[in-house]
Amino acid sequence: MTSRRVLKAAEAIREVVGMAILTDLKDPRIENVTVTSVEVSGDMRQAKVRVSIMGDDTKQRRAMKGLQSSAGYLQGKVSDRIDTRYTPRIQFELDEGVKKSIALQKMLAEVLPDENQQEELNSDSSIHEESIDESSNTNN
Repeated sequence: MTSRRVLKAAEAIREVVGMAILTDLKDPRIENVTVTSVEVSGDMRQAKVRVSIMGDDTKQRRAMKGLQSSAGYLQGKVSDRIDTRYTPRIQFELDEGVKKSIALQKMLAEVLPDENQQEELNSDSSIHEESIDESSNTNN
């Protein structure tokens, strides 16, 4: 179970790093980056910052290198925000969750029929059912 203090520190780090990436960092390699989550170790010495980067693999690698090179600057921003004995050492990890969910959504769109097609199928089946009902009523 993670302590409340560690969870609060993780949230503060997520806010600080996310805002700093958007507003402070001028590195051209760092673009289309979103901080998805932060995991802080129990002793508060390590922080894994998970980021989602839109773009192809080359852009993702380039942005990750830019983030790693700016980790010291971001740690300084974090130390200004949270008052602890040790400032957590920031490590960046690429979060594949968003990318995987987009790929899954595309696969489902290919496999499952569209809503319009589904409505057409439903209306066709209801017309077919009505004609069956009418023919069974005339036979009685």
